[in-house]
Order: sequence, then structure tokens, then C-alpha cells
Amino acid sequence: MELNATDLCRLAADLALEHGDAAQGYARRAIVCFEAQGSADRARLWFALSVLLDDIALKRLDPDCAIVIH
Repeated sequence: MELNATDLCRLAADLALEHGDAAQGYARRAIVCFEAQGSADRARLWFALSVLLDDIALKRLDPDCAIVIH
């Protein structure tokens, strides 16, 4: 399964909506856990989500608008 930038942004937005600021902590803990287990791909996915969660929390990213990757 592959996720594009829009999919990741929507997933991050859903996490932020459901869990609020706690979503950032969940993402960071997932990164540490998956790295410790040697699951680098899963850790990278959660790292990408954590970046988007940070941007959503700081209002640098509006998940209701189209995302543009430069």
C-alpha cells in the first residue's frame, strides 16, 4: 500500500481532530517504539505524520486545503 502526500495529510488531520495535542505525543512514541523494534519503514511513516501534526498544531498547514509539495 502506498500513501501520497494528500493521504498522509488527511490521516494527520484525522489524528489531530480525534486526539488533539496528544496526537503529537502518540506519533513521537510510535517513532521510538518502531525504531527500537527495527521497523524503519513504520518509524519513517510516523515521523512524516509527526511533522504534519506539528504543522497542523502550529497552524502552518490547513488540512482542509490542498497540500503542495515543493
